[in-house]
Amino acid sequence: MGLEIQGCGTALVTPFSRDGMIDVEALRRLVQFQLREGIDFLVPCGTTGETPTLEKEEYLGVIRVVMEEAGGKVPIVAGVGSNNTRHVCELAKEVSALGVDALLSVAPYYNKPTQEGLYQHFKAIAEATELPVIVYNVPGRTSSNIEPATTARLSKLSNITGIKEASGNIVQQMEVIRAVGSDFAILSGDDAFTFPLMALGGKGVISVASNEVPGSMSRLVRLLREGEYDEARKLNEQLLPLMQVNFIETSPIPVKAALAMMGMIEEIYRLPLVPMKPENRAKLEKVLLAQGLVQAKRA
Repeated sequence: MGLEIQGCGTALVTPFSRDGMIDVEALRRLVQFQLREGIDFLVPCGTTGETPTLEKEEYLGVIRVVMEEAGGKVPIVAGVGSNNTRHVCELAKEVSALGVDALLSVAPYYNKPTQEGLYQHFKAIAEATELPVIVYNVPGRTSSNIEPATTARLSKLSNITGIKEASGNIVQQMEVIRAVGSDFAILSGDDAFTFPLMALGGKGVISVASNEVPGSMSRLVRLLREGEYDEARKLNEQLLPLMQVNFIETSPIPVKAALAMMGMIEEIYRLPLVPMKPENRAKLEKVLLAQGLVQAKRA
């Protein structure tokens, strides 16, 4: 596969308007913000995009808008996840036809497949498209863990080119790095694990925090790729409170609240997600003030 996905990519939120529809203009503004700040690639319709609540035409529409607004300036890695293998294969074909650059596919949730089941699921997706496929391991949401040996098997399939690793287990991540070839992209699925994972050989991050601070997250990844660990450490320490507060409640609730405080989107969710608790909103606002992302309210 010619395209290598690495660096800092943003798991884009999906902005909604007050009537509950996709806010296309806000989405366009978000994409332009990302491009101005130097993001490496964009990931529409992942978990952060509230994809389980999107109707199919909305889902395809979000991808089209992101592609159109990006205008080929950065790769588009579209989320295509499902716990129905046949369904996700059909979706992969449809999204591939839109002209995206790669696909990100989460492990099947709720079914709790065996390691062989996980392998066969992703193998079927890889066979349904000619695009690069990045598998997404997030046991906290799926109740199944893609083990290092399974990742190694998957890495031998020609168009499975990377993994978004969000197991939260640094030892497992080291085992994955040891088990796969150097041309297989291991991307952090947790902002707070970006520094250690890249220091060990990872190639970047698919980030939530880069919705709010794409420039800073991109710079952090560049510093790490260049081996500038002292500068990267300082920046990482600065960004850590934001990385943490983004998960004070279920993501993407905090990051959407933050973007609304920053004046970039309306704070609208689709059930089953609901607005933040007041005490957590206060903690979020305190971090945003410290990061210089919002201004203090006048008395």
